[in-house]
Amino acid sequence: MTAKKKALGKGLSALLANSEEDEKSQHGYEKDLLSVGTIANIAISAIETNPFQPRKSFDEEALKELAASIKEQGVIQPITVRKAKNNKFQLISGERRFKAATMANLDAIPAYIRVATDQGMLEMAIVENIQRENLNPMEIALGYQQLIDECKLTQETLSERLGKARSSIANFLRLLKLPADIQVGLRNENISMGHAKALLGLDNVQTQLDVFHDIVAQNLSVREAEEVVYNIVNQPDTPEKESKPKKKKEVDSEKYKEVQENLSSYYGTNVQVKAKPSGKGSIVIPFKSEKELERIIKLAGKK
Repeated sequence: MTAKKKALGKGLSALLANSEEDEKSQHGYEKDLLSVGTIANIAISAIETNPFQPRKSFDEEALKELAASIKEQGVIQPITVRKAKNNKFQLISGERRFKAATMANLDAIPAYIRVATDQGMLEMAIVENIQRENLNPMEIALGYQQLIDECKLTQETLSERLGKARSSIANFLRLLKLPADIQVGLRNENISMGHAKALLGLDNVQTQLDVFHDIVAQNLSVREAEEVVYNIVNQPDTPEKESKPKKKKEVDSEKYKEVQENLSSYYGTNVQVKAKPSGKGSIVIPFKSEKELERIIKLAGKK
C-alpha cells in the first residue's frame, strides 16, 4: 500500500496507488508511506471510530443502500483520519461511509490523513453533521449550540467557520428557548421554522404552547400564525400581557427588541438595549476579556 501527495485535477485512482508492492504489505504503516497530508488505502481493521462523534444513531436502511452502492462503485469520497498509537488511525469524519464500507465487507478504505487535536476532532465531527442534507432546524440549532459550548466558539467565529450569516445562526439558536413540546414538533416537522420564529414573539410559555397546538390542529400557514401572534401581543387583556412582569422592562417594544437581537448577533455577545417610554435609553455590550473587547471595538469601527 502506498500513498501519494494530494494533487489537483486528478481522479481518486490517481491518488490511491494500486501496485504489486501494495499487495505485499496489507497495512504498510511505514512513516514515508502514510504521512500526514496524503490519501491512502487503509485497512478497515486499523481504523478506530471517533470517540468524539456527537452523532449516535444512523439510519440502518440508508446504510444498507450505501453499502450496496459501495460494493458496485467503491468509496468515491475518502474518509478523514488521524494517526493514533500502535499503528492505528482514528476516524475524524466519514463514519457513515466507514460503517457502510464495513457492512460491504471491504478490507480497506480510502482515507485522507491529517493532524487533529481532540478538540479539532470534535469540532470537525459536529460541523460535518451540521452540513448533512435533510437536517431539521432543531438538529442544526443543537449542533450550533454544541460548537459554542464544547468547542468554545463565539457566534462570530461560528459564522466564519461555517460561512453562515451571524443573524442566521442567532435565529437557529433562539429555537432552543422554545418549550420542549414545540421543539419536538419542529423536529417532527409538525411546524416549520417560520412557525417557530412566530412563536418566539410570545413571552408566555403557556401561550406559546396554546398557539402551537392551534397551528397544528388548524394547519395554519406561517402568515396566519404570525397574525395570531400579532393579535395576542397587541391585546392588553390577554394572558400573554398579564403574565409579563410588572417591573420595568429592559426593552419596551418590539422595535427595541429587534434592535437588541440584531446587535447581539452582530457583536456575538448578549447586548442589552434599555429603553424608557420617553425614548431615552442605553446600549450595554458586555465582554469577558480584553481580547473580546478589542474584537468588539474593531467591529464597532466598521462602517
